[in-house]
Amino acid sequence: MAESERIDRLIAGGDDPGPLAGVPFAVKNLFDVAGVTTLAGSRINRDRPSAEHDAAAVAGLRRAGAVLVGCLNMDEYAFGFTTENTHYGPTRNPHDPARVAGGSSGGSAAAVAAGLVPLSLGSDTNGSIRVPAALCGVLGLKPTYGRVSRAGVVLFAASLDHVGPFARSVRDLAVAFDAVQGPDPADPVCAERPAEPCAGDLGRGIAGLRIGVADGHFARLAEPAALAAVERAAQALGASRRVTLPEAHRARAAAMVITSSEGAHGHLDDLKRRAGDFDPLTRDRFRAGALVPASLYLQAQRFRAWFRERVREIFRDVDVVLAPTTPFSAPPIGAPRTTTVAGIEVLTRSHLGVFTQPLSFVGLPVISVPIAGAAPLPLGVQLVAAPFMEAHLFRVAARLETDGVVAAPVAPARG
Repeated sequence: MAESERIDRLIAGGDDPGPLAGVPFAVKNLFDVAGVTTLAGSRINRDRPSAEHDAAAVAGLRRAGAVLVGCLNMDEYAFGFTTENTHYGPTRNPHDPARVAGGSSGGSAAAVAAGLVPLSLGSDTNGSIRVPAALCGVLGLKPTYGRVSRAGVVLFAASLDHVGPFARSVRDLAVAFDAVQGPDPADPVCAERPAEPCAGDLGRGIAGLRIGVADGHFARLAEPAALAAVERAAQALGASRRVTLPEAHRARAAAMVITSSEGAHGHLDDLKRRAGDFDPLTRDRFRAGALVPASLYLQAQRFRAWFRERVREIFRDVDVVLAPTTPFSAPPIGAPRTTTVAGIEVLTRSHLGVFTQPLSFVGLPVISVPIAGAAPLPLGVQLVAAPFMEAHLFRVAARLETDGVVAAPVAPARG
């Protein structure tokens, strides 16, 4: 309230408090917030002192005039796709409280979908912004790797981690992104490339943009409704070209190797001393990652370099690629370990990232947009571009929103 009153005084005095003046926002609780303990969804971090400074992205939104109102639930240490947190309880999907909100940024997506805040911040390693955005029916941006500073963020897998915003409209998402993007020497991987604002380009339309639809890996092991959502967006954009990301299934496997190995490395001491304080699923995944041979990790990194070059070749012929965000809508909280999709049994929780992992693996910018009228539960479509081409994504998203194909209404209130 004090911050809001300060902004009111600036306005009354004729000063410009920023493009997000007075807009409330909340953040995933792995962003440092001055005076708050950064739990990162864990029990272990309760013992740590409060943060002394805001994370860079939090500070960026504050400089734009936004007002922080809370910190949000997440999967422990960002290792999960559902935000069924053993320590703090599950985050419930506002569209059906019996279902998951997605993860690991489930609290960030659910807070926006429920209308608690119009903006939030999350992180994305293998899909942790895009999966909950799709399941909760909001927009979520995973920027290019190195586009937004991660300073003051608890990292999960450093070579894969991104941070980005959630919103219910394309313009809100763009303004939030503009407030947090740009170089930062405090994050060693944050690119020196200067900020390139996107909010002012939303009216440019899509003339000249070459749009394709991902096939192969991205057209398999998904329920018909998820694939139909992509086709609806493609038809609205007049996109008929099919695009194949070669060996995308291997990219997903390599991402799993790198994620589990890097994630485990950051928690080895606690795994040895305080194993009982971890969520059992998180603990077991980290233990498995700690046993990954160095030769396998190096092989995954070599494949990553090869895959990055193949993806660059694709973006010589297209500017934006469409793909499903998740293979199905939100599963129930406590869902069975496996689910049958297209006649094949898959692991329910990890399969939520089947279409997001190959894209974050090489740091591509992606917006997950909610398809209007998807029933009975929300579904999302990924808009994917070459590195640092976020502006293309916002132009396409704006067109889909204008045409009524993309919409993110507040979830209906439930008693």
